[in-house]
Amino acid sequence: MPSPQPPRAVFAMDPVHLPLLFPPPLMARLRRTAGIDTQLVVRDFTDPATADALAQAEVLITGWGCPRLDAAVLAAVPKLRAVLHAAGSVRSLIGEPLWKQGVTVSSAVTGNALPVAEYTLAMILLAGKDAFALRERYRRTHDGPAPAETAATGNLGRRVGVVGASRVGRRLMELLRPFDLTVLLHDPYVSPAEAAALGAELLPLEDLLRHSDIVSLHAPDIPETHHMLDRTRLALVRDGGVLINTARGALVDQEALTEELVSGRLRAVLDVTEPEPLPAGSPLYRLPNVFLTPHIAGSLGNELERLGAIVVAELERLATGLPPLHEVRHEDLARVA
Repeated sequence: MPSPQPPRAVFAMDPVHLPLLFPPPLMARLRRTAGIDTQLVVRDFTDPATADALAQAEVLITGWGCPRLDAAVLAAVPKLRAVLHAAGSVRSLIGEPLWKQGVTVSSAVTGNALPVAEYTLAMILLAGKDAFALRERYRRTHDGPAPAETAATGNLGRRVGVVGASRVGRRLMELLRPFDLTVLLHDPYVSPAEAAALGAELLPLEDLLRHSDIVSLHAPDIPETHHMLDRTRLALVRDGGVLINTARGALVDQEALTEELVSGRLRAVLDVTEPEPLPAGSPLYRLPNVFLTPHIAGSLGNELERLGAIVVAELERLATGLPPLHEVRHEDLARVA
């Protein structure tokens, strides 16, 4: 029997990301697997110049900068049967018409979880050493601290509260295992036995906040988690406690958090905020107890190649009739990022 025709694929994203997502070896694998014009990157599904390519496309390879895929896209891409997303969440990308049409959706979110977990691990260890405050002190005094100033500093026995056993949360708990830390977990979908298997003690959110030295957020941004750390819950975190947020800014009441940080009662490592970026006049830019970064925990630079590799492997599976390994199911969107 003749071999099946390779699927026709089209890139749909901001073209600035393409070289890092698909360096030459990965691009060569794509060309061997699918019919694809590697010079064509769609950003506007109504552009007449892309109409012929989209009319034949069976697969869209999407990424950051791709427009929302809705009914108009289905009309422009009538043969569409799969969307392979070379990034993380597809919640805001995939419109209801595509789900109803039965289009297969796959995401490289698993690959994007790895650098977020690594970043978080680094921040936990640095926060436990009070590295950010001691750096500020060193800048001012040009001298090291006296032993009495660091008596409560260090990572031995530090209690780390992980909020959300997401892909990032689970990878983080794996990375924390070699260290002399106690890991606490809050996740309403996890049983005590599963938490124990992950190396953590399962607690209600309020108890986790009370008993943690460092709280790290890894929950999805869904209606149930909006401002889950409000003024009342933030007040439960012990004096001098650290909040790390690499998930979404909307998980925290920004006004309440800012008040806690301005008072100096809490410390924070914030890679995401609400809004993002913060207004130019926000005190968080200059507070010594805040380590603020511009949403860099996820895949950056050469880490993007990991996402591209996941997409290429998914396309190879589809081309041979196998199901994707990283399929996103519509029914799961209510509780995942």
